[in-house]
Amino acid sequence: MRIQADKLKDAMRNAGVSIDDLASAIDRPGITVSSALRNWLAGKGEPRVRREDLDHLSEALACAPKDIAIFMSASRMQPSSARKARLVVDLIRGARVDEAVDTLKFCNKRAAKMVLKTLKTAIADAELADADVGMLRVTHTHVDEGPGVRRFRPKDRGRSHPYRKYQSHIVVGVEEVA
Repeated sequence: MRIQADKLKDAMRNAGVSIDDLASAIDRPGITVSSALRNWLAGKGEPRVRREDLDHLSEALACAPKDIAIFMSASRMQPSSARKARLVVDLIRGARVDEAVDTLKFCNKRAAKMVLKTLKTAIADAELADADVGMLRVTHTHVDEGPGVRRFRPKDRGRSHPYRKYQSHIVVGVEEVA
């Protein structure tokens, strides 16, 4: 899950809360909370938002966690090239969640199963935050290249030729849109 900077700023403005007030609401050892809040307000994802942080922020702002967060799910080291997985991910970007699930179930690409698992994980995270599943949309999707595994294939006269097995990192984010 990731905090959306613009929605957090709007919620702070509506509640009349400053960064120092929010910092006192979050109790997380090991980090400087005020600098973490500034990073989140700047749209940076570090340090990662924990479930407890989101709950404390939503209590301090008097809003629901689904109002300030986007629910992300990542699936790493998937055995498919990034180019092939991007074709599948482009099919569901911007679609309602139920339409995206149906599209992926009937898509005959190998990467569709991997994207479907990632999407279902993001939906489950949103459900834990009391988001209405009927109002969820796929708002954020991207596929990055993972490390290629080098292999060798035997060729004529005792030679070997290298080839790579490609991997990809699939990221899907859902958000409740009115």
